[in-house]
Amino acid sequence: MYLEYLGPKQANTAEHLKTIDMAIAGRVDGIITQGIGEEQFNHLVTKAKEKSIPIVTIDTDAPESERAVYVGTDNYYSGFIAGKAIINDTTGRQHVAIVTGRHDAPHQKLRVQGFMDAIATEKRISVLTVEESNITEIGASEAAHKILKQYPSVTAFYGTSALDGIGIAKVVSNLKAEDNIYIIGFDILSETLEYIENGLIEATVVQFPYQMGYESVERLIQLNEGKELQPLQHTDTKIVHKEDLPLDPATMSGGQQP
Repeated sequence: MYLEYLGPKQANTAEHLKTIDMAIAGRVDGIITQGIGEEQFNHLVTKAKEKSIPIVTIDTDAPESERAVYVGTDNYYSGFIAGKAIINDTTGRQHVAIVTGRHDAPHQKLRVQGFMDAIATEKRISVLTVEESNITEIGASEAAHKILKQYPSVTAFYGTSALDGIGIAKVVSNLKAEDNIYIIGFDILSETLEYIENGLIEATVVQFPYQMGYESVERLIQLNEGKELQPLQHTDTKIVHKEDLPLDPATMSGGQQP
C-alpha cells in the first residue's frame, strides 16, 4: 500500500478542491479528506464514485455528499457533553456566551446545537449570544472582549474550536475576571493545557486525531476489499478537567479509553 499526503500549505478551499480533482484524475484507489460544505465538493465526490474511487471524510463530514464513510468526532455529542460539563461543574445562575469558529461550518453548528440541547432543560443556565472567531485566536479574543463589554452579566464561555478557549482565556485574564468566569474549550493544544493547570480554563473537549487517521486508513482498505461499512464511524470524545492531568500520551494518541 502506498499512501500519499497532499494538500494546500494553508487553509484554502479552492486549492483543496483542486487537489481532490487531481487525485481523481490520477485514478487513485481511494481518497481520505476533510469534508467541505460546498456543492463543488459534492460534485467531486460523485465524480470519484463514478470512477469507483471511494472517499472517506475525516474530522469534518459532508453528509449530503456521496462519501462512503465518515471517520471522526460525533460533533453533536461533543457539544452535548460540553453542556453536561457546565451543568455538573457550576451552581447557581449561569449566563453563557458561545464563541464558535464559523457560523456556517457544519461541524461547528453541531457543537453549538449539542450544547444547546444539553442545557435546554436546565433553567438556571441560559445562552446570551453566539459569536464567531473565524477559527483564529485573535478572532476569539475580539469576540470575548466584545461579549464582556456588551454582556456584563456573562458568567461562562464555551469555545467550539481549538483556538477559541485560548483567545477567551487571554481576555478574561487581562481583565482580571477569572474568578467569576467559567471557561470550557475544545481540543488539547499545549496552551489550553497550561490554562487548565492554572485554573483559568475549567475543562476542554478532547478529540482523538491519531485514532481518526488510523481508522480512516483501515476503513479505506476495507472499502477497497468490497466490505460494507456503516457510513458513520465515530471516534472517541471526552471531557478533561485539571484532575485528569497529566494526560497519558498513549491514550491521547488514540489508544482505548479505560
